[in-house]
Amino acid sequence: MDKKKILVIEDNLEMRENIAEILELANFDVLAAEDGKRGVIAAKTESPDLIICDVMMPELDGYGVLHILSKDPSTLSIPFIFLTAKSESIDVRKGMGMGADDYITKPFEEMDLLDAVEMRLKKSDALKAGSSRNISGVQGFMATASGKVVDQVIKNHRTKHYSLREYVFREGDTPIYLYFLNKGKIKTFKMNDDGKEYITGLYNAGDFFGYASLLEHANYAESAQVIDDAEVLLIPKDDFYHLMNSNTEVIGSFIKLLADNIHQKEEQLIELAYSSVRKRVANALVQVYEKYNKEGRADFTISLGREDLASIVGTATETVIRALSEFKQDGYIESKGRDIHVLNIQALKNYRF
Repeated sequence: MDKKKILVIEDNLEMRENIAEILELANFDVLAAEDGKRGVIAAKTESPDLIICDVMMPELDGYGVLHILSKDPSTLSIPFIFLTAKSESIDVRKGMGMGADDYITKPFEEMDLLDAVEMRLKKSDALKAGSSRNISGVQGFMATASGKVVDQVIKNHRTKHYSLREYVFREGDTPIYLYFLNKGKIKTFKMNDDGKEYITGLYNAGDFFGYASLLEHANYAESAQVIDDAEVLLIPKDDFYHLMNSNTEVIGSFIKLLADNIHQKEEQLIELAYSSVRKRVANALVQVYEKYNKEGRADFTISLGREDLASIVGTATETVIRALSEFKQDGYIESKGRDIHVLNIQALKNYRF
């Protein structure tokens, strides 16, 4: 198992070396920086698992370090512990209000330091993993992020069952929940002026959805509809906002989800502009195959209506049917009703025409 990497930012040489020695004896990999500016550079280049930072330093103090790192998505979610010789509540409140995860007051006992480090690393690991990708895991994720016990966090959360073609929300609705898909499949889509549908996202068990509008404090820019009977956990938006305001790791997790979605949509736009229709159909099949074939089976059956597939591709249903017929003749797939049985996923990935 790889050692956890901890960055210590402290201008006092004796204190810096003392902290480093304690952490190294506890089997951590320690990086050290003698001032705030060097600490910021080290955090961005070395990506530590946790940062311990003195508050009072010349040139750039600990508050400045935290402010800079909290503005960078690559360092935003790194757990941050303040080290301060001051114990006044106003200093503690300022640091925690800026997004620090904990603080240690100098002088400190060796076990106080190690306990704080271990606790923050455990919480960070739970958040990165999203706990397990099921309802109990999300409840644990929420509890860990907010520092509450599970019973307190989940008492206002409920699950709701949705049937095929039922809407979870519609374009223009006001968001009231963060959604977590425990079972089934969901699509999000937009309609053009001619009433044609374009799928913007596919979601499987273990996925959050509907968070973009919550982050933007805006109405939904797309609709969400069930494509396979679904069970959804409804997390009230106030609970979500509380987490976002109180824990930088949660913010970082959802920023990463947004970044991944933006990258995926950029690729879709490029594909629409430059790829042939048959290539886009092949890519759509690969996209759905990889999204829903979590077990990685060599052969896999996609259960998806031709209209939905056409909405992913951005073309007419008839065009998709013709392309599927050609793929069937080539031996890439077999089809019956809604079901498309993938025989050669590699051929679809490598399709060039």
